[in-house]
Formats: sequence, C-alpha cells, structure tokens
Amino acid sequence: MDLDEYFANNPMGGASAPVSDDYRSGFVALVGRPNAGKSTLLNRVVGAKVAITSKTSQTTRQRIRAVLTTDAYQLVLLDTPGMHKPKDVLGEELNASALKALADVDVVAMLVDASAPIGTGDEWVASQVRGVAAKKICVLTKNDLATPEEIEAQARAAEALADWDAIVSLSSKTGYNVDAFIEECVFFLPEGPRWFPADMQTDLSDEVMVAEFVREKVLQGFRDEVPHSVGVIVDAMEYNAKKQLYAIEASIYTERDSQKAILIGKGGRAIKRIGSQAREDLETLLGARVYLDLSVKVKRGWRSDEAQLRRFGYME
Repeated sequence: MDLDEYFANNPMGGASAPVSDDYRSGFVALVGRPNAGKSTLLNRVVGAKVAITSKTSQTTRQRIRAVLTTDAYQLVLLDTPGMHKPKDVLGEELNASALKALADVDVVAMLVDASAPIGTGDEWVASQVRGVAAKKICVLTKNDLATPEEIEAQARAAEALADWDAIVSLSSKTGYNVDAFIEECVFFLPEGPRWFPADMQTDLSDEVMVAEFVREKVLQGFRDEVPHSVGVIVDAMEYNAKKQLYAIEASIYTERDSQKAILIGKGGRAIKRIGSQAREDLETLLGARVYLDLSVKVKRGWRSDEAQLRRFGYME
C-alpha cells in the first residue's frame, strides 16, 4: 500500500490524531548494497520483526515501510532492496525500486558494513545518494564484528563517499547506538502530522508478510541458486474465530524441476521443515495458531517475465 492508496482508503489518515505544534514526522530511506544490514536495523528500530533477513542477496525484494510512533515524533522507515549489478529483469526492478525510494523522503540513510572494506558497490550507491536533496546520514553497521581500529578506518573511508550531514556507527544485533541513529533521523525530520495510525508498525498486508516469512525460511535453509529462484504467493488465508486459527495455503514457486525436488526433499522432509519454521514466526505475527499448507510449483523463467513479476508483487 502506497501513501496515495492509504489516504484513499483512510481520508483522514493518521493525521487526525492530535499532536503538539513541534511534533516531527517524516520518511527515512535505508539504502545500501546487499547484506549491509538494512532489514536488521529496521526491525531493531521498530522493535518487531516486519522485514525478513538472511545472508543471501536479494533478500529484500519490496520496499517496506515500518513505522515508529512516539508522543514526540513519527518516524517512517523505508527498507529497500540492496543495490547490485542486475542479472535479470527482477534484479533491474529491485534496483529501480531502491532508487525510487530516494525521491520524496526527508532523510536518506546509507548503510555501510563496518566489517568489510568499502568497495565499488558502496561507491556506486553513494553516487546515487549524492544527488538527492534529502539530508544524508552514513550508517556504519555491524560494528560488533569489527575492532575499534577497523571502525575508525571505515569511518574515514566512508566520510569521503559523500557530503554527510551525520555519521553513526552502530550494531543492530546488539542494539548499540541504535538510539543515536533514531535521534539523528528525528533531528532532520520536519514538523508535521502523523501520517499513519499510532499503533501501525508496517504497511505490508498480512498476506505479503506471510509470503515473505515463508520465503525467508527458504533463504536461510538453502544455498546456491535455489533461494534466488524462489517466489511465494499466498493462495488462501482464512481466520476461524471460534478455533482462533488461521488456515493458510501458499505456493512456493521456483524455475526448475530439480529445484522443486530440493525444496520438497526426501520424503517431504525439506518442505515440512520450511513450514514448521515459518509457522513459528507466523503465529507470533498473527497472534493466533496457524495451519500452513505449502506446495512447490515450477514457473520457468519467472524472474525475467514482467507479467509474473507483477503477479508476485515485485513491479509497480
């Protein structure tokens, strides 16, 4: 749901809630190369799992809005796909989605892995960030994996990438200095109303989040080309109030029969493991018991098919 759709369905939006004259609200885009830690930081800031995480590139395939609301501010974070050299139409669309997020935001936060040398990927992302009008924050992530000397050297290298308004070093895993990052973001937000209801944490629908949580378990449990070839669609989702149970049917799509066999596993063990792991997160997300029925299907070449990408929700 984008802002236009949200306000079409909610004419008063969240702005109807009374706020003080100096209330701050606005949008912060998280950008960076794959595995820079964007989704992990987003989850830490809002205090809930709203974005999936893994060590696989292309983990984030959709722009995700996560909302942190207090009595003094409303901070809307946009998690974006990692910017990379695309190999197919899906990769091109992910880059386009990330770049689009740089428009019409108040702050752009570029994440740089403090534990890895700055490379051409970081330099390319910085070249895109330099041209935006928004305030710019450089965020050194994963400082729990780097020595103080490495962090200091990385800060000097990152400083040369752009004309930053602030630089913050933090660890999303431990929570170190995340509050400082939030404070920097809020400092640069304009005064304004709440854009979303105070109790809203993300604008993703339950169906999209279910599909993403299932895909996360594939990313975490398999290697090589299988994770990149996987997409998930929720076919049916119903809630039985009497039983306090969600009945969910979802399809895992891949591109080859050999990949389908791997995902199912011998005697169906692999697909059962995916379902069991996903169900734990889904019950926390939905606050009820979940019956999850997964199937695996083959859709050849879907990552290069615009019609299929729209079906999966990856093209706007």
